[in-house]
Amino acid sequence: MSDYMITCCSTADMPLAYLKEKNIPFACFHFQMDGKEYLDDLGQTITFEEFYNRIRGGAMPVTSQVNAEEFVDLWEPILKEGKDLLHISLSSGLSGEINSARIAQEELKEKYPKRTVKVVDSLGASSGYGLIVDTAYEKRAAGASLEELYQWLEDNKLHMHHWFFSTDLTHYKRGGRISAASATMGTLLNICPLMNMNDKGELIPRRKIRGKKQVIKEIVRMMEVHANGGLEYSGKCFISNSACMEDARAVAELIESRFPKLNGKVMINSVGTVIGSHTGPGTVALFFWGDERVD
Repeated sequence: MSDYMITCCSTADMPLAYLKEKNIPFACFHFQMDGKEYLDDLGQTITFEEFYNRIRGGAMPVTSQVNAEEFVDLWEPILKEGKDLLHISLSSGLSGEINSARIAQEELKEKYPKRTVKVVDSLGASSGYGLIVDTAYEKRAAGASLEELYQWLEDNKLHMHHWFFSTDLTHYKRGGRISAASATMGTLLNICPLMNMNDKGELIPRRKIRGKKQVIKEIVRMMEVHANGGLEYSGKCFISNSACMEDARAVAELIESRFPKLNGKVMINSVGTVIGSHTGPGTVALFFWGDERVD
């Protein structure tokens, strides 16, 4: 295995046990809720269940990104060991976290001139970002050098598809992301917005679909249309959800029935506290490798 480490941020929304098992260090974003500051530490300080229950009760968490000093603290022990590192960041279309990473990169480059620190903008989020990290780990384990993996990520990151739907518009209304009138009308008509990530790593509303059953069918249809090989897709598929596991399982079961060559079962994760601060409860997100995102 090549002698370098992969790091990421908590917003990859992967299980803590997974990151520990794979020895992938991660930097924690932050959020404030009800007057207290928390680390986005993958459910250790506050469980996901409590977090979403408090949002349902009216809490409005506010998030903040990882700063350069925190990256230095995360990376310096790795460099001191004589290892290089590759950091995969949350999409620059959603956060300025990558700017903090690049500041730390330059600072450590001066301090450790013999070491290499590479930073990749994933242009992804939640467990789509996580699936990019997972794929990078597998390629490193298969012997890819740091330079080879860096270039592969730059060439392929826009092939990671992110599709989202929400069945609860309450938090979108509270946060001012949609108007009160739109939220009321959407709720009355049982509208579930279907969104995806564009080629700039931004979350874009694509269409309004009436009814949960229909939006579940439509999000799976998007995988049929865009996945590598269509229904012959043989890669991995991840799902994340914000306190709506039943809906996530419904999507996963439909995918597993439609894609017989899938690489293992669909992994279902929790949308973490930072991404969840913006979505609120009721969001299901689907991730897979496919054709290139071009808009």
